[in-house]
Amino acid sequence: MFRNQYDSDVTVWSPQGRLFQVEYAMEAVKLGSATVGLKNETHAVLVALKRAASELSAYQKKLFPIDDHIGISISGLTADARMLSRYMRNECLNFKFSHNSSMPINRLLLKLGNKMQVCTQRYDKRPYGVGLLIAGYDDKGPHIYQTCPSANYYDCRAMAIGSRSQSARTYLEKHLDVFPSCSIEELIAHGLRALRDTLPNEVELTTKNVSIGIVGKDTPYKDSAEDDIARYLSMIEGEERRGAPASSSKQVPSDDGSESPPPDPVPTVAMETE
Repeated sequence: MFRNQYDSDVTVWSPQGRLFQVEYAMEAVKLGSATVGLKNETHAVLVALKRAASELSAYQKKLFPIDDHIGISISGLTADARMLSRYMRNECLNFKFSHNSSMPINRLLLKLGNKMQVCTQRYDKRPYGVGLLIAGYDDKGPHIYQTCPSANYYDCRAMAIGSRSQSARTYLEKHLDVFPSCSIEELIAHGLRALRDTLPNEVELTTKNVSIGIVGKDTPYKDSAEDDIARYLSMIEGEERRGAPASSSKQVPSDDGSESPPPDPVPTVAMETE
């Protein structure tokens, strides 16, 4: 997308009925590292790929606890995610103070959607450039919600957002029917396989670049420790990667007449997002 006379303000519509500033924010979500959310009958799981800005810096945080029964993973601008997570924590705290109970997930999403929608109709604001996967558990069971910079939100059975997330969504769609009957370990293994499909062939999942969050029945939200992540990664170790591009099997003739596989593509990042 290129700059034009209709994208200087979020309140300016193009002749095709589009808000370019909102679309730019959605592109920022696509540039963030991938994150996957899925659920069974009793628990919801978030699996996120962490990214480091450089070799000298630590991996950026991808999972944020909101309440005992809610956690989120992000893809996009981390600064916007921190602001939204702080707003969600305050709403949960106020609800608990007023009603002496945990806030229902759908009510929190309604308030969050209204807050994000204001930024798509006022000229003095810009849309939040971050997408969220929200995992929670309430009296209606486990939930996985996806939010967009356009202020839309969706109740999902499983979802993946971020860079190269289409490969993860393809995996989730193929195994969607088995998730409700999975155990927690099997559910996390499915999430790791889906997340691994978003990686280039030369990159592997490790305890350093993966975060796992679990919430469910009689299970307050918590981030898994490195020892637990290593145990989950060992469950999928040695398996064939399903997201490898079909062209990787083609042979390319070399100068001496022999055939060798083509080099793996190296992804580029247009902006620093998480």
